Amino acid sequence: MDDAQPHLRQLFDQQRAAFARGAPDYTRRMQALQTLRDGVRSRQEELLQAVSDDFGGRAHEETLLLELFPLYDQIRHARRHLKAWMKRRRVGSSWFLQPSRAFYQYQPLGVAGIIGAWNYQLLLTLGPLVDAIAAGNHVILKPSEITPRSAAVIAAIIVERFPPDYVACITGGTDVAGAFTALPFDHLFFTGSTRVGKLVMQAAAENLTPVTLELGGKSPAIIHESYPMAQAAERIMSGKLINAGQTCVAPDYVLVPAGREQEFEREARRIAATLYPQYAGNGDYTRIVGERHYQRLQSLLDEAATQGARIVPLGAQERSASPADKLIVPTLIFNAGEGTMLMREEIFGPLLPVVAYASLDEALAYVNARPRPLALYYFDQDRRRVDHVLANTLSGGVTVNDCLLHLGQHNLPFGGVGPSGMGHYHGFDGFQTFSKKRGVMVQSRFAGNAMLRPPYGKRKRGLIAALLRLALR
Repeated sequence: MDDAQPHLRQLFDQQRAAFARGAPDYTRRMQALQTLRDGVRSRQEELLQAVSDDFGGRAHEETLLLELFPLYDQIRHARRHLKAWMKRRRVGSSWFLQPSRAFYQYQPLGVAGIIGAWNYQLLLTLGPLVDAIAAGNHVILKPSEITPRSAAVIAAIIVERFPPDYVACITGGTDVAGAFTALPFDHLFFTGSTRVGKLVMQAAAENLTPVTLELGGKSPAIIHESYPMAQAAERIMSGKLINAGQTCVAPDYVLVPAGREQEFEREARRIAATLYPQYAGNGDYTRIVGERHYQRLQSLLDEAATQGARIVPLGAQERSASPADKLIVPTLIFNAGEGTMLMREEIFGPLLPVVAYASLDEALAYVNARPRPLALYYFDQDRRRVDHVLANTLSGGVTVNDCLLHLGQHNLPFGGVGPSGMGHYHGFDGFQTFSKKRGVMVQSRFAGNAMLRPPYGKRKRGLIAALLRLALR
């Protein structure tokens, strides 16, 4: 940390000085967004290969669909709406302050810090950058060191396309991350685990730096007894197996009506075989990102099996032929003990516990007895029951009758609650996160509040009494 600190501080001071000379206006923000898009596009093939190499195998198509397409479309959306987002908005003046005028406007905060996450390095590092640029900030990025090849390409894009006193990217391990979070940013944005999120918030507190934490948790999927099991299983398994389950909003466990567990198992097996006819040698199926994560997932399975859980691999091989391959086939787990790490920690892999429930309220009670998740998925066509679920649960976001797709809605906020995070981004909510919503009142030439200044005689006491009567009506 000692080596990283001086360089980072110098970079931060350069950006703060540049911002003080004049915050980016509409034209510069639009140009910067286009520059970012063009920079990513120019190195697209290099990024695809770097991501695949980081994982030891991930389909280019998956990266295109899940990272680059959303990133490009996020930039398009921001450029299309930026002028409207930046406009000041007039509001009605409080009746007792009339004839004054009131409005608010969004202003950039200054220098923002963004720490990305390894599972979707491109989207989760550059996506918040889009919001920060749109809001008019200067930015320093820190991609995840767990996926170093993609981090290096991101850094190259930023160096090529932006002056360092506007947008900069630094790479490195935990020592650099520690120095990074110690900087007095005007806003700090972190995507990652709850454990590290606590450390980031602790470091930010030293400077009273506001934070956005995009964490995770155990996101449940609930299938109502009336919903077609085949369709529910198809959508849950498709969402679960993207990136081999290494997705912060992947279904972490599924609640199925009691007595229908075997039906879900049958349909899940069918869907998995359709999506991935084989696993070994299949370039469409993502590998686990590293040896440590691979061993952690195997430990979760071993502990659950030791305590009596029924382990159901949805493929021919239960484990990789070699740990170096880092391949884990999709696996269902039935009757996992509540005390197992599988049921207590976010899984972040292609393992899916199945829990039976007797009634919808019992399923909701099960979800509510656990930390609030980043996402919740509910499968039901009855609107009244859907409203009941929404009213009686709390999560970061919800997709009804599918999984993950609420992330793609530009006009919806995305963010956690409680242990799954704090703050929002995406679209206007991202612009707002990196802005100060600044209230402004313009006093009129003739101000009525002058009549209420001391000394308080009989007439002024009467006016105060009248104001109180009006306020209490």
